[in-house]
Amino acid sequence: MKCSLCGKHSCHKNDLDNAPTDCPSLSMSKDYVTHAYNAEDLRIAKNAALVESIGYGKNTRVEEIMDFAQKCGYQKLGLAFCMGLHQEAKVFTKILQSNSFQVESIICKNGGFDKNAIGIAEPEKICRGGFEAMCNPVGQAAHLQQAGTDFNIILGLCVGHDTLFMKYSHAPVTVLAVKDRVLAHNPLAAIYQADAYYKRLYTFIK
Repeated sequence: MKCSLCGKHSCHKNDLDNAPTDCPSLSMSKDYVTHAYNAEDLRIAKNAALVESIGYGKNTRVEEIMDFAQKCGYQKLGLAFCMGLHQEAKVFTKILQSNSFQVESIICKNGGFDKNAIGIAEPEKICRGGFEAMCNPVGQAAHLQQAGTDFNIILGLCVGHDTLFMKYSHAPVTVLAVKDRVLAHNPLAAIYQADAYYKRLYTFIK
């Protein structure tokens, strides 16, 4: 599958007769959605499409998350956030609460475990020679499951930590923002500058 390199996008144009021979759409039956999507999946997909059409080019990501949660009937929201974005988490929580959502929030450093618990040696720490709290995304997921959240939102978890949170989250998950310490949490800036300031990306892996 090479959708990211495709120039035709026949699936988007309802033109599968002219699709590339390796187009994944050609292997899907016309009743694929009926068989592949269960009732909950259909509800989520429909509400996501409604949120897109209603707020297209108008609503921010924050507004879209609230609109989607409301349409799905998600009342108790879980917020798994990074310590480095605790101020943003506070503001976001207040916004959600002011819109009548119940919010359960859990910080990445929950448990207060040293990084040596996951096999990080002292020379591998950011601040060597002392306690350095590990991120605990599995704990974040467990706490939100115990709280009985309907829908979980990730705010600024690190690469890999977000992977573990999504793996163990009992509730559906969306992302408000991702972690990129260099680019003010806007990782697409590197993509937009991949042929200029960030040419090194093409030879990053040695």
